[in-house]
Amino acid sequence: MKIRNPQSRFDLDIKKTDRVLEVGGGHNPHPRSNVVVDKYVDDNTHRSGDIKVLRNQQFLSADGENLPFKDKEFDYVICNHVLEHVENPHAFLREQFRVAKRGYMETPSLLGEHLYPKKSHKWVLLEVDNKVVMVDKERISFPTNFDFGDLFLEYLPKASIGYKIMERTHPNLHTMRIEWEGSFDFIVNPDDKDILKYFEEPWTREMVLHYFPQRSLGKELAEATRAFTHICKSIIRSRVLKKA
Repeated sequence: MKIRNPQSRFDLDIKKTDRVLEVGGGHNPHPRSNVVVDKYVDDNTHRSGDIKVLRNQQFLSADGENLPFKDKEFDYVICNHVLEHVENPHAFLREQFRVAKRGYMETPSLLGEHLYPKKSHKWVLLEVDNKVVMVDKERISFPTNFDFGDLFLEYLPKASIGYKIMERTHPNLHTMRIEWEGSFDFIVNPDDKDILKYFEEPWTREMVLHYFPQRSLGKELAEATRAFTHICKSIIRSRVLKKA
């Protein structure tokens, strides 16, 4: 089941003794991963650089839809910006749930895909009522003629603390982040009009409030404070990793 929506991929409930697998670590593996697998070793089409393996990490070439591990061999599995690329999401997710007890899934959200679309992304994703919904781009004729990636992926995350706070206080705004245990509910290419309307129609005020319920001022301040603390910790962690 879904546990929560973390603020980032570093806001995870991983114990020191956990054995951690990462599927599709690519050019930016998580430093907590013990084992990293990737399907495309010599092809950077689906990532932004060559494969990188950190110290004390084991790397294996493997397909995420058919992982070479025993059932529940890992305590935790990390999957960061991979699901939107896969051919068979049912097989891919079943393997995640099979080899690990708990995990973390991160992808662009529907809004994120609109802001910085990628041709290599086959699926558009959105969390609706605690279910991960995946829709094939071709099914909804997804527009790709505008790309604000330089602004929302490069400039603002590095230059604006206010933007960083917004990302963390609304973690599923343009990046979908889910921490789960056992498994989580997902739907591929739904026919339900109440779900498809989020992908095919302009969002009404009612839809916005359903997806982002309004919070009290006290709750907003508490979330903003927690986000600022997380940002400070991330900056310190980043500097430590660069020195390592």
